[in-house]
Amino acid sequence: MTGARSTRFPLGVAALLVIWGLTRLTLLLFVAKVYVFPGPDVTSDVSVIYHGWYDVLRHGSFPLRDVTWQYPPAASLAILAPGLLPFLDYAHAFFVLAFVADLVVFGLLLYAGSRSGKSLRGAWVWTVGVPLLGPTVYARYDVMVTAVAVAALLAGSRHPRVMGMLTGFGAMVKVWPVLLLLGAVRRRAWVWTAATAAGIGALFWATMPGSFAFLRFQRDRGTEVESLGSLVFHVARHHGWNGRVLLNYGSVEFVGPYVDLVSTAALILTALSFGWLLLWRLCAKRFLSHTLADAAFVAVLMFTTTSRVISPQYLVWLVGIAAVCLCFRASRMAVPACLVLVACFVTVLEFPVWFADVVGSTGLGITLLVLRNGLLVVASVLAARELWRSTVSRPAPDLPAQAARAKETLAS
Repeated sequence: MTGARSTRFPLGVAALLVIWGLTRLTLLLFVAKVYVFPGPDVTSDVSVIYHGWYDVLRHGSFPLRDVTWQYPPAASLAILAPGLLPFLDYAHAFFVLAFVADLVVFGLLLYAGSRSGKSLRGAWVWTVGVPLLGPTVYARYDVMVTAVAVAALLAGSRHPRVMGMLTGFGAMVKVWPVLLLLGAVRRRAWVWTAATAAGIGALFWATMPGSFAFLRFQRDRGTEVESLGSLVFHVARHHGWNGRVLLNYGSVEFVGPYVDLVSTAALILTALSFGWLLLWRLCAKRFLSHTLADAAFVAVLMFTTTSRVISPQYLVWLVGIAAVCLCFRASRMAVPACLVLVACFVTVLEFPVWFADVVGSTGLGITLLVLRNGLLVVASVLAARELWRSTVSRPAPDLPAQAARAKETLAS
């Protein structure tokens, strides 16, 4: 039995390494265009948009006249990072850095899962989930932000100061990592997050014009064609709605009657999600070793699902946080995590494979969106229920222990 246990672990790690290596090589071949992935070219954001931002940022200013720049000031570091590899052109340097970020996440999850009381399930979720999204993962900087978020969560229980610094930095790169604090019980994590974010924000504000112009651009966004609210207009187009689909604020959005109303409804739904999360935090009685990751997963899942925009790369966040959850054997987020993995596969079908059908509101496009967004809704509900049960509801009585105590009472 001892020999069987000693050989099983290395075999599991070897399988992870092989599958991770093969899938990542495939992604690199796709973004390098050695092989052509079906659908529109997902790398154009890097070669055109990111590269254009790079040319502006390296001269000490943000792209103030470009409404597609909708990111906090530290996002500029991800856009400027390919300059560290001058022997490669901008796009290929970016793909290499995305690959490195992917490798960092994999290494962190593999190390965490190999420790006593932990599980390699998290490393498997990351290994499988990333390639399910296709080459889009390496053609957006979200995988880099996810690496910071995963490191913050894994550090959270033992090193709240490190978690706070990483969370503050991540929030200044793409805002959403601030949700990692939902389950943090140590004040130091909150203090260091605020101090780090404030320090980074002040530095950019003092040195680069337009550091916070992104707030205005984000406010004016509408309903993107892949979002939950977009389903209203996809169906309405078949019943006489006379709106249009346009490239607007950096994404493909609906423009026309009632779009503002649906966008407002999405914001209200997000506010209600925030209210539920706040209620959970006030009612929670038990904070276990995995609660920090579970709460972060629920928060990011809720805000992603209710957002006015659900870009394909957003699911990288969910895969990363779900992977951290499943590093803990006691976490009960396995079912929601599996639903997210299925949603990743459906996502790569709706973008980029059949994105023309999504934009055209064909039967296939609508079906894919209903399935993907439905999976996210169900995952959100199940994850929220499990979080509430494990931290708020009274635990089920330990019947064997009660029986033993009853026998002792009768004997005495």
